[in-house]
Amino acid sequence: MAAAADRAADQNPKPRDAETHVPAAETEPEFAEGYEEDGEEEYEEDGEEYEDDEEELDGPAAAAAERERVQSVFKRLSSDPVAIRVHDVVIKGNTKTRDELIEAEVADLLRAAPTVQELLRAASVATSRLHRLDVFDAVKITLDAGPPELPGTTNVVIEVVEAANPLTGSAGVYSKPEARSWSLEGSLKLKNLFGYGDIWDASGSYGWDQTTEVGVGVYLPRFKSVPTPLMARASLSSQDWLKFSSYKERLLGLSFGLLSTMNHDLSYNLTWRALTDPSRASSKAIRRQLGHNLLSALKYTYKIDQRDSLLRPTKGYAFQSTSQVGGLWDNKGLKFFRQVIPCPCFSGLCHHHYLTNILLFALLQEFDVRGAVPLGFYNAALNVGIGAGVILPLGRGFMNSSSPVPDRFFLGGHSSPVCSLGGLSSLLGFRTRGVGPTEARRLVPSESDSDSAASPGRDYLGGDLAVSAFADLSFDLPLKLFRDAGIHGHAFLTAGNLAKLSEGEYKNFSVSEFQRTFRSSAGVGIILPTKLFRVEVNYCYILKQAEHDSGKTGIQFSFSSPM
Repeated sequence: MAAAADRAADQNPKPRDAETHVPAAETEPEFAEGYEEDGEEEYEEDGEEYEDDEEELDGPAAAAAERERVQSVFKRLSSDPVAIRVHDVVIKGNTKTRDELIEAEVADLLRAAPTVQELLRAASVATSRLHRLDVFDAVKITLDAGPPELPGTTNVVIEVVEAANPLTGSAGVYSKPEARSWSLEGSLKLKNLFGYGDIWDASGSYGWDQTTEVGVGVYLPRFKSVPTPLMARASLSSQDWLKFSSYKERLLGLSFGLLSTMNHDLSYNLTWRALTDPSRASSKAIRRQLGHNLLSALKYTYKIDQRDSLLRPTKGYAFQSTSQVGGLWDNKGLKFFRQVIPCPCFSGLCHHHYLTNILLFALLQEFDVRGAVPLGFYNAALNVGIGAGVILPLGRGFMNSSSPVPDRFFLGGHSSPVCSLGGLSSLLGFRTRGVGPTEARRLVPSESDSDSAASPGRDYLGGDLAVSAFADLSFDLPLKLFRDAGIHGHAFLTAGNLAKLSEGEYKNFSVSEFQRTFRSSAGVGIILPTKLFRVEVNYCYILKQAEHDSGKTGIQFSFSSPM
């Protein structure tokens, strides 16, 4: 018997590019010759008689007979389970991809189905799994009759179309809210080089006067008997934080993916980091942390995202959390435990460019929860989110030690709090790293004007404790032209605060004072999705800010990738 298996179960979306064998004007899968409508095998002479009958029918009469036969089949399938057993899985069309890769992805799933109904659902899931390998242009699964001597069996036929061009690439120009700069980004992917579904990629980005990053990596969906994808990646990046915190950061890292499923991810990271201050004007708190350090860490990430859209969620919820354990080599390395959603590399304390080995344990915990509720008018939806985090150095005299500045929490920036998942939300209306504890920079006398008393500015130091929240109401605009183009409006409210706990500051911490000093902003805006950018034009009004915060009421623009 043959049936198209792209029909998804209620909980599974229909896979893309899946082909469905259906008669004209019908949506039900058709059953091939060899099985009657009741699911039992025909005798050969009955099949010959059926062929003779079909020869007498042509045109509309034949189509009507076929539709009636299919409808009868579905009446049987919808009324009672039809027992079936998978006899064989046949793979076709894979000239380069190895059979064992496809079998490892879907064979057990298909063989475990006890009924035709369950087998159709399993085939839909299998189609989706094969598409996720990203090495096939099309996947089609059909059910054919099993051997005549084995009634009640079927052969599952998997037909794949391998990617016509194994080399793909992309490029774009994006804004970087963290650095208030534009960046040029590009990537190349070489798919299925050795037939294991392997994907080799190289990527790079260049930000004007801010950020540069290059990386190469390989991804294996399965290797030998390992039942989980494997990943390895090397990257080199530099980030300019001189305008905000008077340091530049360079990272050289290796990352190895050890476990990856829909909700769980486990990886090992080895990262070397260097902090420098070319301006020589950094504050004392920043100068104490300049230098080099090495991190060896094991990172675990848990993520669940049930929102219906990443760009404009109208219903669902999301949560993500990451735990990281560092210092896996010996007692001279940097050791810590951290649980965090955004997971930058952790560093030790270093004085005046000299590498120091400090035995440091640290605990960091953060959570981020998002939810969206449809309101039932103008496609309106209310999105809310809350995030919190704390980082503390642990060990002998830990409460008097300092936590590394690059790993502290920072608030501010122009990025959308709705779309992002993986950290504390931004505070619209505030400059990147424009909230929280600060320290005056060192005054460097100017040779051209020795009497100048201009302020050297302040370094934003981040916080060991952070809390942020937002509420966003999105809605369609009344003009049909805007609705057809996806242009919509929104009104928002954001709030957050930072506090320092390390270096003995926990003694001065007060919950009531922390609540009283919450920064907040509100505003309205228009979102314009395009093929190249997702543009946000927002009017932000600062409701509350502290003395040294960098917030400003007015128009803000944000550009980001629509993907």
